[in-house]
Amino acid sequence: MNAAGTVAPRRRERQRGSRWWRLPLRYLLLLAVLALTIGPFLWQLSTSLKGPGEDIYRYPPSLVPQHATLANYAGVAETIPVWDFALNSLKVATTNVVTNCVGAALAGYALARMRFRGRKAALLVFVMAMLVPVESIMIAQFVTMRELRLNDTLLGVVLPGCIGAMNVLLMRNAFAGLPYEVEEAAFVDGANAWQRFVRIALPSVRGTLAVVAVFSFMGAWDDFLWPLIVLSDQSKFTLTIGLNFLHGTFADNQRLVAAGTVIAVVPLIVLFACLQRYFFRGVGEGAVKG
Repeated sequence: MNAAGTVAPRRRERQRGSRWWRLPLRYLLLLAVLALTIGPFLWQLSTSLKGPGEDIYRYPPSLVPQHATLANYAGVAETIPVWDFALNSLKVATTNVVTNCVGAALAGYALARMRFRGRKAALLVFVMAMLVPVESIMIAQFVTMRELRLNDTLLGVVLPGCIGAMNVLLMRNAFAGLPYEVEEAAFVDGANAWQRFVRIALPSVRGTLAVVAVFSFMGAWDDFLWPLIVLSDQSKFTLTIGLNFLHGTFADNQRLVAAGTVIAVVPLIVLFACLQRYFFRGVGEGAVKG
């Protein structure tokens, strides 16, 4: 072996030796991000399981409850009709998911695959709609719901967000990434636009549909300001508004507040666990399967 052949392995060994610190640094950064993201939830979960004899303000803080109990969750149900509020939120979130998935898919397919006059103008309108703050049009939305006699109804909560501009653009980009050859072959075989949409395009963008479903559910489930403005009947309150009673009446009992927070977060975790396989496939939309 010549001299040039021995220099290259030595250089690679020196480079590996000088970069030994990068892998531990990556793990430290990942642990820091993990602590920042799930740390507050773990703290709320720990607080919700602690009994009345444990000091939740002790220092140093204790993450593991000494005497774990589910009495705080029962206390939330005794204080407010939490399950009725959760059912209202489920109705609103489920309707929001259905309307966004159906409406955004139809609009996105039309913008991406169909040719009609004013298509670019319609796309520009959706982009501009994303730039408008929701708070700036909330008064106009409330006046509209009042004129339609939909204030103090769950339909009035759903209607302004039934189709989001961001979801339409996500579906449009997903459909635009599909190869035209597949649809052209279906067109030659006699398939109309509706058949091409249902049988070819829509099954190919299931990942993006999962993304739209997750975002729509989270947005409707966690929304607080708009339901607070529209709703006045306590029997129609969503979960986010109902949990606000725990902060006002039981401000000194953070165990009940933590238990209510965990109740509100669990459905989001279940939804993401069910759709995570399709959620992460949204990046590779448009690939042709052999």
